[in-house]
Amino acid sequence: MMTDASPPAAQGVLLTDLYQLTMVTAYQELGMDREAVFEFFVRRLPVQRGFLVAAGLQQVVEYLEGLHFADDEIQWLESTGRFSAAALGRLARLRFTGDVDAMAEGTAFFANEPVLRVTAPLPQAQLVESRIVNLLNFQTMVASKAARCRIAAGTRRLVDFGMRRAHGAEAALHAARACYLAGFDATATVAAGRAFGMPLSGTMAHSFVQAHADEATAFRHFARVHPRGLTLLIDTYDTLRAARLVVELHREGMRVEAVRLDSGDVGALARDVRAILDAGGCGDIRIVASGNMDEFEIARLLAGGAPIDVFGVGTQLDVSADAPSLDCVYKLQEYEGQPRRKRSAGKATWPGRKQVLREFDEEGRIRSDLIVPVGVDGAGRPLLVPVMRGGCRVGALPDLERSRDLARRELASIPVTCTRIADPEPLTAGISPQLRQLAERVDRDFP
Repeated sequence: MMTDASPPAAQGVLLTDLYQLTMVTAYQELGMDREAVFEFFVRRLPVQRGFLVAAGLQQVVEYLEGLHFADDEIQWLESTGRFSAAALGRLARLRFTGDVDAMAEGTAFFANEPVLRVTAPLPQAQLVESRIVNLLNFQTMVASKAARCRIAAGTRRLVDFGMRRAHGAEAALHAARACYLAGFDATATVAAGRAFGMPLSGTMAHSFVQAHADEATAFRHFARVHPRGLTLLIDTYDTLRAARLVVELHREGMRVEAVRLDSGDVGALARDVRAILDAGGCGDIRIVASGNMDEFEIARLLAGGAPIDVFGVGTQLDVSADAPSLDCVYKLQEYEGQPRRKRSAGKATWPGRKQVLREFDEEGRIRSDLIVPVGVDGAGRPLLVPVMRGGCRVGALPDLERSRDLARRELASIPVTCTRIADPEPLTAGISPQLRQLAERVDRDFP
């Protein structure tokens, strides 16, 4: 049924794939409502990724807590003619009553490691697949690239500039959140500052300069209205002339904190601008660089000695341009107490409920990860922890600042070979003998 009305909120339960609804209504009709276990994991890391950073759990929990079909959603499903009245009645009563175990946001992880486990009656656990993958894939993808930008930038300041080219409003908000979690210092997205309590940072556009008769007037006007944290964009016309103008304005008493470069040979311009500022007694004015920045460009600029203090990273980050998706899945691992295993070529899974045990070396870096069946004892710190029980949170989730602190510690613990910007070598998680034995038993029992 076509409609010209605005689309419903993204968080609605109808933001799913049709086959989730057809499977759920079939399960319910057939009485297949016993306990099921699904796990979310990434099969293979993208090229140029030596690790990933878990992100998006907060939004997953909020989604599960509020899971229900609104009256208008049931009415719309009825209008499609696909579902019986009895099926719609069962959907209307469905709520999430299951358990969730997961890696904390900010945790570094590798291929094939379960990041999140859902244990719930089969219809519930099935229904939530699409939205869980949607939420975890995106924020994890962006957080992982943001972490690489943090590694490349070292202690220099990083600001998310990507909202305008993010793939929609929710993507812009969640990208800003994922960037901050992974180590960025601020975002230019105002709504993200409000929603997540993140610091805001911004400058001016070229249009502000162009709207004035000359740069000097534009700079003076902007400084008069916004004197605090003043950053001037100096590459609208002649960058070096504008840098000399900033020196003159500084001598007049204008307090300029930074200048921004957004085009041209940013490395060469940064060196020339730095020389002009320093010679004019403006050594404390910082240089901000933006325009097609990513971890590769940041690393290149800094390796070349570019005197850049702040990087504004936008499009390349918010769409994760070099790796715009993860090979992530949410798979059934157990039903009615029996481990299950997919054996499709190239997509086989390890059966049952699993845990990841992590060991560290004497310097606090990750030595190894081992995937084991839940309940198997072993050395190392377990990475998946209880998050929800019986549809309710197990205490409060860490706030964004705590998750950010965890991500910082995690980045410091990742082996250097995994964190290289070019050609990293991912760690490969080990498979315990008990898990291999379980897979062999499942293969015999389910030929």
